[in-house]
Amino acid sequence: MEFSRTDQTLLCFLFISPLLFAFADNYQSYNSLTAYEMLEKFDFPKGILPEGVQSYLLRSDGSFDVFLGDYCELKASGSYLLRYRRKISGKVEPRSLKKLDGVSVKIFFLWFGISEVIRSGDELRFFVGPFSSSFSISNFEFCPQCRDKFSSLDQLVQNS
Repeated sequence: MEFSRTDQTLLCFLFISPLLFAFADNYQSYNSLTAYEMLEKFDFPKGILPEGVQSYLLRSDGSFDVFLGDYCELKASGSYLLRYRRKISGKVEPRSLKKLDGVSVKIFFLWFGISEVIRSGDELRFFVGPFSSSFSISNFEFCPQCRDKFSSLDQLVQNS
């Protein structure tokens, strides 16, 4: 049985269109989630991001960019000072954030980049170079607020 060119086009359209609609629906629902909701889909508490996320981009390979309105500095888990750049990037998998760029922690008088966050049970393990520290996920139930200002010297260091 031979099909005419028109029949082939029609068959191709009938076969492909349901796939396109399925992908479009999936993309739409995926894209309508906030960055905080997306974190929860990967089994992370939303409170590891501060308030003020304006947008995010999550690629099919798990790499992501999160965009804040401005630099953000805040106190976390008692005495740790954290700093978020306007753009945070990395790679996300269930219970794992790797290759992080844009999040730093102040230890004594120096700033160090947090390179990885792993969820293990009810704890989050934060990696700074070869060192790590674990915290209960209960510390990250709510999104923290950024401090209003930090010094001009800190801003210069952050921009470099």
